[in-house]
Amino acid sequence: MPPTVNRMRTLQSRLWQPQPPHRRPSLVRAGPGPIGIPPLVLALVLALALTIHGFHRVNIRMPAELHEVREANGQIAGKVRVIDGDTIDIAGSRIRLQGIDAPETDQSCFDAANRAWWCGRAATRVLIDHLGGRPFKCESSGLDRYRRVLAVCVLPDGSDVNAWMVQQGWALAYYHYSDVYQPQEDEAHAARRGIWAGTFMPPWEWRHRHPR
Repeated sequence: MPPTVNRMRTLQSRLWQPQPPHRRPSLVRAGPGPIGIPPLVLALVLALALTIHGFHRVNIRMPAELHEVREANGQIAGKVRVIDGDTIDIAGSRIRLQGIDAPETDQSCFDAANRAWWCGRAATRVLIDHLGGRPFKCESSGLDRYRRVLAVCVLPDGSDVNAWMVQQGWALAYYHYSDVYQPQEDEAHAARRGIWAGTFMPPWEWRHRHPR
């Protein structure tokens, strides 16, 4: 019989031999992964866990980030906390209202009847009430010697908060920085508003006599 025919018969006999039954591969533990979990599934689970963790961390940071100071082109805006009649805090940045000087928190003045009253505390309350939790932004122009931001601050209607405090008699024009608010001081003095209703010591002189 020709060799070619013999090879064909041999190949046919091999193809028709019964094959062992198909068995699903058993799951074995490979490396430190959990038993019975394929590597692809394990990778997907880990990726999902990392995504959830990252989302959770973003949610935790979000409230703080909403109150962070936003500064661009000298403008500062954020959650405001009043320190005294001429100083505020925006998200940890101490801001000195430029061009004005209000009585210190523990400074007292005298009314028309020569009775002492806490004019510094009153100036702080007046500023808090005037701001009233409204949106607020400040235009910074540099730092003072205490590293506080010097700024002119305005409300949404464009009104100058610094000027308003002087105009209502709760702060003086502070020549150490600027005399731009002298007209407002003259108006408050003539109308005997705020501390002008009695007698007082200028805040810069009071600080000189009461060093901290």
